[in-house]
Amino acid sequence: MIWAGSKDLLNRGVLVRTVLTGAEAVAHGVKVCQPQVVAAYPITPQTHIIEKLAEYVAKGELEAKYIRVESEMSALAVVAGAVAQGVRAFTATSSQGLLFMHEMMHWVAGGRLPVVMAVANRAVGAPWNIWCDQQDMLSQRDTGWMQVFASSAQEAMDLTVMAFKVAEGSCLPVMVALDGFVLSHTAEPVELVEPQEVEAFLPPLDFPLRLSHHDPFTLWPVLEPGLYHRERRDLFKDHARALEGWAAAFERWGEVTGRSYRPVDGYRLEDASVVFLTSGALAGTVRYTVDVLRSDGERVGLVNLRLFRPFPYDHLRESLASVERVLVLDRAISYGAEGIFSQEVRSALGGICPVQCCVASMGGREVTPEVIEDLYHRSSIVSEGVVLWS
Repeated sequence: MIWAGSKDLLNRGVLVRTVLTGAEAVAHGVKVCQPQVVAAYPITPQTHIIEKLAEYVAKGELEAKYIRVESEMSALAVVAGAVAQGVRAFTATSSQGLLFMHEMMHWVAGGRLPVVMAVANRAVGAPWNIWCDQQDMLSQRDTGWMQVFASSAQEAMDLTVMAFKVAEGSCLPVMVALDGFVLSHTAEPVELVEPQEVEAFLPPLDFPLRLSHHDPFTLWPVLEPGLYHRERRDLFKDHARALEGWAAAFERWGEVTGRSYRPVDGYRLEDASVVFLTSGALAGTVRYTVDVLRSDGERVGLVNLRLFRPFPYDHLRESLASVERVLVLDRAISYGAEGIFSQEVRSALGGICPVQCCVASMGGREVTPEVIEDLYHRSSIVSEGVVLWS
């Protein structure tokens, strides 16, 4: 579908707009990056991503080896082996599948392999649940992977392309999150990125540690404690440096496509005294609610945390420097403590202002503007540190 007003741009080869689900948008983003290996195991609600990629391969639109495996652990192992040989590769998963990969995820990060993986966020068992929250991905926050959250199908496509750029520039793996069903299965208008745009943005993979039988070495050696400690330190420092990589990728992507991104986005912050903080597709609902509360005279705003690892401390402090209270809408929790985003935000702000944890949804519980308004009003009568459940 070509949207009205874009036909002249299409004729010049500049702009194509269509309607894609979030899953299809990710698959298109992967296709234009031209990976040579795709390996994945189906799991709801991620399956549509790899089905679309399999269709591209079958039609000859993507020249890649599509490898069918028996499990998510095997999928990540195959992709790790491909990247270790200097081959661009991709995988995708969700929920229990991501948990099944857990051991291998540490090996990928420790091996400094620039793997890109899409995660269709879904609750984890038990009990069984196929709907969306962020517990699956946030439970993997300390594995050494970078994590970035899309709030629309457009972002899901764009962030997938940028993930390859940053991963390969920093030799660190990336997870690109999209809300299960809410984004993965919902169709939205998307401006397609064309292969020639990506060629100008993303050079061929030049992995410095690539394995070769001409010059054999060990990728994952046994290290004595001093060297192991140094390797962990280097991994930590390179995550911090990767913030510059994301900033550069966001800026360059804006030049290529006209779509600009930041690690942290703000909405109606100019005079806000209370700010909601969220991520993913929930940002759209909160943006609408902010407008409703503003019409009632409430001085509220929104911060959308797009980049979670590496954590954008300075960007967040800058966005929230003058507010009186932050309401974090969590969709994952650290049991016995509080919401995971709340913990991170509280640490980042260092007492600049009170941070209130509001668990807005687990297991796909619907978050309506009314739910957000209720949390807003209840948060004003409880002390900091009390976890509010919707």
